[in-house]
Amino acid sequence: MRYGFILPGGDARDAADLAQVAEQSGWDGFFVWEPVWGVDAWVSLTAAAMVTERIKLGTMLTPLSRMRPWKLASETATLDRLSGGRVILAVGLGAIDSGFAAFGEETDRKIRAELLDEGLEIVTALWKGEPISYSGKHYTITPTPFRAAPPPAQPAGIPIWVAGAWPRPKSMRRVAKYDGLLPGVFDADGAHRNPTPDEMREISANIAENRTRATPFDIVMEGETPGDDPAKAADMVRPWIGTGVTWWLEGMWSQTDAPDGVAIVRRRLEQGPPRVDDEEMI
Repeated sequence: MRYGFILPGGDARDAADLAQVAEQSGWDGFFVWEPVWGVDAWVSLTAAAMVTERIKLGTMLTPLSRMRPWKLASETATLDRLSGGRVILAVGLGAIDSGFAAFGEETDRKIRAELLDEGLEIVTALWKGEPISYSGKHYTITPTPFRAAPPPAQPAGIPIWVAGAWPRPKSMRRVAKYDGLLPGVFDADGAHRNPTPDEMREISANIAENRTRATPFDIVMEGETPGDDPAKAADMVRPWIGTGVTWWLEGMWSQTDAPDGVAIVRRRLEQGPPRVDDEEMI
């Protein structure tokens, strides 16, 4: 199990300072929110990359339907080379209540899903560092003689984690094409919730059965554990051992707008991740 931390707020300087604290305190990943309008995620991650050496860096998450795929391909590949191959790209449809309508972004779920699928195809093609041609419903690209950007530092490309809705077949087929799952369950009445450990085992088996890529695959769970009670924190993570989950992400979203949120986040980072004994991982 690896352990990441999602920065709930703060500026790029805060991201740099806190990513350094996270690395020194034993966390494996440092993630930032990508808002419609606000502190830029990729500038923040670049600042974090400049003061760290080991920790993985990524978004949680990038709503690709409102991005220019070629711009995102440029940003992620550039940061991956700068950081020595430490970038993770997490994508999904995004939360439309975060300002989509106010800024004229697409809000229709079906269209956003189409844009996500086409955007992923374009981004991964551009990461090869060669001119591409593409013809889709929403995007058309013709090869250009202009110099192509070099590929990411990671030979297999930047890992892509995709938000997936279980048990919706189309959503899960999208997930199986890439490198990781941010899981959610949609009940018969359309309500969205986190999976149970038993459901997570079922989801993991489904992915293993339908995935064709040979690259490693991650399954990510998110929660908030008490840093001042390591035993209780471990108890919260322990049920996910053996379910296929490979990452636990600590999300302190309650501190997003708190006046002393940065200080609270710093204290939690310094307390370290909610580790389970190595023997239990076998």
